[in-house]
Amino acid sequence: MFETSCSTSIIIILIILGYLLGSVPFGLIIVRLAGFGDIRNFGSGNIGATNVVRKAGKFWGLLTLIGDGGKGALAIYLAQYICKDYTVEIYIGLAAILGHVFPIWLKFKGGKAVATSFATFLMLNFMFGLVVCATWIITFLITRTSSLSAIIAFVLAPLMACFLGLDNKLVIATSLISTLVIFRHKDNIKKLVTGSEGKL
Repeated sequence: MFETSCSTSIIIILIILGYLLGSVPFGLIIVRLAGFGDIRNFGSGNIGATNVVRKAGKFWGLLTLIGDGGKGALAIYLAQYICKDYTVEIYIGLAAILGHVFPIWLKFKGGKAVATSFATFLMLNFMFGLVVCATWIITFLITRTSSLSAIIAFVLAPLMACFLGLDNKLVIATSLISTLVIFRHKDNIKKLVTGSEGKL
């Protein structure tokens, strides 16, 4: 979209920074500060907003959602501000998502990256991000099942990206992100099949 104004070393630094930002485990930090202990010892053991809601309540879950989304948005904003290159922004977004899923601080055992991915989509193409988020919201209002809402949203996301005629690089990135998010929901898929998945 723009000619990059950054050197290779700056791009590498930004990618590392994006990963480190993505690695910040807001769910774990917030639940501990709120006095509820280690979120990894409760429910699904996941550090994301859904498990935080179940353990600590909606308020702390909302803070987790904002934190997990905000770190992805901040990573891409830094890329936009410093490099002004769309490809670099995509790389930084991917790095933040990988950081959330494989955080260095938690021995590479992180969350499912739904909120961080939503924020990444919104920053890279706001209309596309809104459509994906709306898909999650509509599905959740019908099913009251967070995991199913995420799975449907990310199954459809690459198709939506193609339908909207987005940049090929974003279509490819969306496909990679969606594959990762769906894979991270493999245990939820098993529970959905057996009818044991909890509603929120």
